[in-house]
Amino acid sequence: MTGYTTEEPIYALATPFSPSALAVIRTSGTDAISLVQKVFKGRLTGRPNGTAVHGWIVDKNREKVDEVVALLYNHGHGYTGEEAVEIMCHGSLPVIKKISTTLEEAGFRLALKGEFTYRAFLGGRMDLTEAEAVEELVSAKGERGRKDALSRLSGSIRNEADKAKDEIINILASLEVQLDYGEDDIPEEWIFPSERVDAIINRLEKIRSTYASSRLYSQGAKVVLAGSTNAGKSSLFNALLKENRAIVSSVAGTTRDYIETECEMNGIPVRLFDTAGLRSSGDEIEKEGILRSKELMDEADLVVYVLAPGEVEPEEKMKNAIYIHSKSDIAPGDGITFSSITGEGLDKVVDAITTFLSRDKRSVSDVPVIESERQERKLGETIDALKDAEKAKDCSVDIIALYFQSALSALSDLTGETTSDDILEVLFSSFCLGK
Repeated sequence: MTGYTTEEPIYALATPFSPSALAVIRTSGTDAISLVQKVFKGRLTGRPNGTAVHGWIVDKNREKVDEVVALLYNHGHGYTGEEAVEIMCHGSLPVIKKISTTLEEAGFRLALKGEFTYRAFLGGRMDLTEAEAVEELVSAKGERGRKDALSRLSGSIRNEADKAKDEIINILASLEVQLDYGEDDIPEEWIFPSERVDAIINRLEKIRSTYASSRLYSQGAKVVLAGSTNAGKSSLFNALLKENRAIVSSVAGTTRDYIETECEMNGIPVRLFDTAGLRSSGDEIEKEGILRSKELMDEADLVVYVLAPGEVEPEEKMKNAIYIHSKSDIAPGDGITFSSITGEGLDKVVDAITTFLSRDKRSVSDVPVIESERQERKLGETIDALKDAEKAKDCSVDIIALYFQSALSALSDLTGETTSDDILEVLFSSFCLGK
């Protein structure tokens, strides 16, 4: 793989490159401890695994750079399984830069994105589904997404794949008996194990069906508040956030551009937009705001169209919209109504939003969920191969065996046993630096 090697010791900042109380710089590779020892005032070598050592990082002139704590990982331990040192230093940007330079002078190379996790994968510390879960956990935007990613990191997908592989291998073993004998010597007739195969297919289809729902809860949705001027969009925006972010006024056209924020609704991460009111206007700034509103509406996962008292829902409705009525404290309306003043109906608005977003997205509680498109595709290939085997159950056993072997191959790709270097490079290069 281009760039990803295991011959050179590597380092990277594992925390954001911004001023902070503390920062963590991690290293990994052959002789990592003795290399850090070159620039560390204090004894690192010969200590037990997991030892935290207080000392100083010093430059090539033995001048102090920063007071740090070094956490030691002997070979076979730690995140990558390689020898490693994690350096906890002060989060000053000049300090981080100077320690980085000092480590390079000691023999470390700056790690590529995802290179620590790549080495953990190569070293057997995790399979490919667990490696993907690392980045999914880092990028999770909500509580449910965090829990799901943590489950995958704990091996839930790998365990399911292993169970399916064991079952398929057992079926193949019974087929091999048939293949080892001549036609006249077969000990007994082989009967296609339909119930066993159906059970594998049903289980894998359940897992595969969680993909859309998992993406929603991990990555979130874009929700746009739209409607005519003075319909109550900004008041609703503030009420949903429980803070005054948008300017609210009785003067029409107060919102000239959109306002964006992130929040969580019933566990779903949401990017919520308050937009300029839709009307004909000669004001150039307002016209530009209205144009941007329409562009956001086209891109949204959901448009929440707010209707003022007296407004009626259009006969031709947008496919990605729900229509709600504002100011119910002044004029109660039909359908979903709310009041930003009293708070009445806001819970129904939130429920309507999350119900729409989660429509057609199955939630299955007895199987692990997947977020990776690659995993969804590999599960699909496995299922297709097993279904092809069922269709060919009246064919010769060598043909049936080929389909079962294809299913095994897809499952091996799923967990990374047989994944090509090109695919691995694309996957790991999307990770954060330091992971």
